[in-house]
Amino acid sequence: MTDLADLFPGFQSHWIDTSIGRIFARSHGAGTPLVLLHGFPETHVMWHRVAPALAESHFVVAMDLRGYGWSSAPTSEGGAMYAKRAMYEDVIAVMESLGHVRFHVAGHDRGARVAYRLALDHPGRVDRLALLDILPTAEVWRNIRAGTSPGAHWDFLSRKAPEPESMIVRDPDLYFEPLLEKWTKAESLKSFDARAVAQYRAAWRDPSRIHAMCEDYRAGATLDVDADASDLAAHKTIANPTLVLNGDFYLTRSVSETPLQVWRRTFAPKAAGHMIDSGHFLAEENAPDTTAALKAFFA
Repeated sequence: MTDLADLFPGFQSHWIDTSIGRIFARSHGAGTPLVLLHGFPETHVMWHRVAPALAESHFVVAMDLRGYGWSSAPTSEGGAMYAKRAMYEDVIAVMESLGHVRFHVAGHDRGARVAYRLALDHPGRVDRLALLDILPTAEVWRNIRAGTSPGAHWDFLSRKAPEPESMIVRDPDLYFEPLLEKWTKAESLKSFDARAVAQYRAAWRDPSRIHAMCEDYRAGATLDVDADASDLAAHKTIANPTLVLNGDFYLTRSVSETPLQVWRRTFAPKAAGHMIDSGHFLAEENAPDTTAALKAFFA
């Protein structure tokens, strides 16, 4: 991967040792620490259009989640190593290694699931929380199992190993690229920087990362749903100031409530938020509006 373009000029690179191997991260800036967590099927590179502006006022850390990008991909069964309670331990380890016990968090997609689980379990770690284009995991699976939302990739990737892995590994580009296209507002890979897509391809062509992504979704269907259900039954909510941002195209297609209404009904009753003119990939499809919203919130 050494021939891939550096989309974070001026950022420092870090290989941080953790209990599951090494986690890769980039950092830049000064001020209140802010960690950026990416989504599926991407890497920390998804923040390349947003991170430099955020680093003007914050110490920004963009990291690869375990199993993604350049971070270690631990072997796992039944999602055990990819439960969000396991994955946020890497976030804590990275930030503590860089000298920060408490920090802001912005997460997109799978990274946002890691972020809100961290805020629920360890509110003292999180100052402010931004969630980009997701609903709570238990809510997603409730809709899928009720037949009000399609199972789509959620159902496929969470099937027992090695069914999805063996199908994807035959031609990873053929599986992942149409997902990127379908989830953008323009339904086109032109929504992304071609150099970023090259980084995503390099990662998802690795069979160990295909397995990791499937394990991430297996955890989502079981361990993460159970964690959410337990907290919902206990009426546990996120105490930290929370911002919900979503595109006006992707999540809203099959949901009767707005994402903000869902979060206020479930885990974040005091959340603020609004829609961005975008598909699912806010930070890449509409970086100016996403950056402005995040800068205002984290200020």
